[in-house]
Amino acid sequence: MKLDVLVFGAHPDDAELGAGGTIAKEVMLGKKVGIVDLTRGELGTRGSAEIRDQEAALSAKILGLTVRENLKFRDGFFVNDEAHQMKIIEMVRKYQPEIVLCNAIEDRHIDHAKGSQLVSDACFLSGLMKICTHLNGTQQEKWRPRAIYHYIQWKNIEPDFVMDISDHMDKKIEAIQAYSSQFHDPKSKEPETPISSKTFLESVRYRARDLGRLVGKEYAEGFNVERLMGINRLDDLI
Repeated sequence: MKLDVLVFGAHPDDAELGAGGTIAKEVMLGKKVGIVDLTRGELGTRGSAEIRDQEAALSAKILGLTVRENLKFRDGFFVNDEAHQMKIIEMVRKYQPEIVLCNAIEDRHIDHAKGSQLVSDACFLSGLMKICTHLNGTQQEKWRPRAIYHYIQWKNIEPDFVMDISDHMDKKIEAIQAYSSQFHDPKSKEPETPISSKTFLESVRYRARDLGRLVGKEYAEGFNVERLMGINRLDDLI
């Protein structure tokens, strides 16, 4: 199955927090979008791996994803080595995306930067014909995405470009709130975390509003690029 956009996240909810509005927009435009979570988030203070599996499935329905998979790497302890790269390569070749979105290049959680580099390296290697992978007993064809963009997460990294998500901010928030074990719930008896406060969800909306303000839109999401971007026409820019 070929996808237009494949989104990787070190943990379930990374993709929604960093690029939920962009995902919702691409789906509305008729694009086929999928998410591959690297881990089940089993080291999270709140909830459990099983609960987060259910939450990820609910979020996938909200966003209208074509597919969502979980590679079940070890939360906190996966590394950027051949074994992990090969699993990513298999996913890239399986779905043959034109565009890959992945974790922030630099961030508070160590898995975010690790996941970012792991996916980037694997996307390059996926284009080498002498690396052999198989799916259901059939050898996969080489595939390298046309572009890799890194969504912004905890740290306020300056973006290289922003995506207007003004019509999709509510869908982004709805997808985030599918993870009820992780985010603000006044009835929860679990320990507080940096992302479980009411002010954190407010900050997600505030950041999107601030990035939108910079380009004359109501809401936007920011991304970093790995190579120089080009445009076909001057009026491509918003």
